[in-house]
Amino acid sequence: MSLDIRLADADATEALGAALAGRLRPGDAVCLYGPLGAGKTTLARGLIRALTGPDEEVPSPTFTLVQLYEGPDFPVSHFDLYRLESAGEADELGLDEALEDGAALIEWPQRLGGRLPPDRLDIEIAFDAEGRLARLTPHGAWKGRPLEP
Repeated sequence: MSLDIRLADADATEALGAALAGRLRPGDAVCLYGPLGAGKTTLARGLIRALTGPDEEVPSPTFTLVQLYEGPDFPVSHFDLYRLESAGEADELGLDEALEDGAALIEWPQRLGGRLPPDRLDIEIAFDAEGRLARLTPHGAWKGRPLEP
């Protein structure tokens, strides 16, 4: 069962990320889909800052491919797979290890070639006539958790 949420602006996108932060558990992944500029990193920034603090610098990991943040209860890894040439390259980034004792935010998860974590929340952000729409689809351990902000 999916949930659609209208995102009026960047603040609403960050607020959605912040709301989801309290539902994130070790072993969980949040997979962020959408075209360039849709708000994937903005949502990730809201989630990470809710876990670490409002002044946490959260750059897009497009060039570093992964950024690690220490949350109060577990680490959170922020992956940006945009530049990957093959799904096998993701093995070298430590995604499996990140999920062993922490959580992961994954931008461009389609680059994993179907090797998605089983306990994940897929969030597809799309442009439409009214701005942006986020579709949240839970899988595995995410099923049954409240998703509304």
